Amino acid sequence: MKTLSPYALGATLYMPATREDILDVVLHKKLPELRSMVVCLEDAVAEIDVETALGNLHKLLLSIDQQGGRTEDGPMLFVRPRDSQMAAVLNDWPLMVHVDGFVLPKLSMSNLRSWELAVTNPDIFLMPTLETREVFNPVAMVELGAALKQNLDSRIIALRIGGNDLLGCLGLRRNPATTLYSTPMGYVIQMLAGVMGSQGFSLTAPVFERLATPHLLMEELDLDIAHGLVGKTAIHPSQISTIQDSLRVSLEDLNCAKLMLNEVAPAVFNHNDTMCEPATHYKWATNILERAKWHGVKQAEPSQTDQSIRLAEAGR
Repeated sequence: MKTLSPYALGATLYMPATREDILDVVLHKKLPELRSMVVCLEDAVAEIDVETALGNLHKLLLSIDQQGGRTEDGPMLFVRPRDSQMAAVLNDWPLMVHVDGFVLPKLSMSNLRSWELAVTNPDIFLMPTLETREVFNPVAMVELGAALKQNLDSRIIALRIGGNDLLGCLGLRRNPATTLYSTPMGYVIQMLAGVMGSQGFSLTAPVFERLATPHLLMEELDLDIAHGLVGKTAIHPSQISTIQDSLRVSLEDLNCAKLMLNEVAPAVFNHNDTMCEPATHYKWATNILERAKWHGVKQAEPSQTDQSIRLAEAGR
């Protein structure tokens, strides 16, 4: 069975299945920097347009098939079914061979079994979305995490945090002057990073829907990364490069990670006035190298260039 790295997701762009330009994005003719995309049949499609959207999805997959499949340098392709009943139908489409996986909306313990029965194709990877009121309960999340590990663990790339739906549970909408971390979502993200992260799941960050405040997007991305989130939903193509540039690692972190993973590294050592302990920082170091593999390294500040080069050589 193939594997997909959660760090390969980068900025994930959602596109309603009713759009006519999806094929150009899939085939890398539009948005060449995009790493992953979701063709949405759920919230982005009105009830009266569902049949049209399904027909458009079938047409999209047929066009991909007629072109010999997707290009290797194109974005990962996911489909978000409306519910488990729709997923069961899509699961049996032979053309699903051209799709990497499903995004499962509004997953909870109450519908988990329905999703398990619906998506039986072992080649379809899964990205469950946490966006129901149960998400506010850490005990419920411990239970859900254990259930996911039991039956679906090998197929789950990442868990997606549905920020707008979760705010909707509280009757709230994003404050245009602050990041999500200054709202009740700050607690939710921190809790999920601990509860689900400690069970081995990767998590992606909620969408930032305020296009007029890119400085807040960058501030929120810094906090996303500080909480260990591996990617972020993009609401607009203009956000793609900002999200993926933020996922680049610093030379300092890259060199530190390499030193920690060196087979002759001491049990504890000082690196740039910071204590490093490979036994406890091993997972952090491997995650840094994986992020660097997919997103590269941030450009060093001019004043840091000489030191960065020296550290890079030391980490070889």
